Amino acid sequence: MVGRTRVLSAQNGPLDARVLFVAEAPGRLGGDRTGVPLSADQSGRNFGEFLSGAGLDRADVFVTNAVLCNPRDARGLNARPSVGELRNCSTHLADLLAILDPPWVVTLGRVALDALGRIAPHNVVLARDVATPIPWHGRTLVPLYHPSPNSVAHRGRAQHHADYARLVALLDGGAEMLAGVRWTAHARIRLVRHAEAALDQLKRLLMQHPGKDV
Repeated sequence: MVGRTRVLSAQNGPLDARVLFVAEAPGRLGGDRTGVPLSADQSGRNFGEFLSGAGLDRADVFVTNAVLCNPRDARGLNARPSVGELRNCSTHLADLLAILDPPWVVTLGRVALDALGRIAPHNVVLARDVATPIPWHGRTLVPLYHPSPNSVAHRGRAQHHADYARLVALLDGGAEMLAGVRWTAHARIRLVRHAEAALDQLKRLLMQHPGKDV
């Protein structure tokens, strides 16, 4: 993927996001061009529509991809990431999970679901488990379909909206369970220190191998 733009920066989202969305790869006309995952192309517009329709603010979530560079076929069009590309980026995704430590991970499509399986095995099947909360790697995994035009045409726009509404209901349920937790001053200090350490670690990750593709 020589010449591609890696998409991992502050524009992915806040480091303290409760929800990490993992998509497939930057789109040729979307994230690869803008530097923002799931933006500018039709997949990005669909994603934004589904988020806002469910009452989620894009600024409150972190969005990344299983593969950080745009894979293309011989004609220069978007291609499905190869096994080698997924393997090469698996360490970066695992590091990102460790840095952010989000309680919720939402995969968008089968490629992202397979990528998580490289980090910690799971038995999740997208068609069977879509929009279902599943314990995974010390957090909760919720698989959704990718917001690509093909996926929307196949699954239906209304069903995608229903999937995101189900996700928000799950998130709200988790928030209600935590509502009675009393945050002490010491706990808040530890949270701030964790966020600062995470930011430093993310900066180091972004500076690794400058100018090289993942």
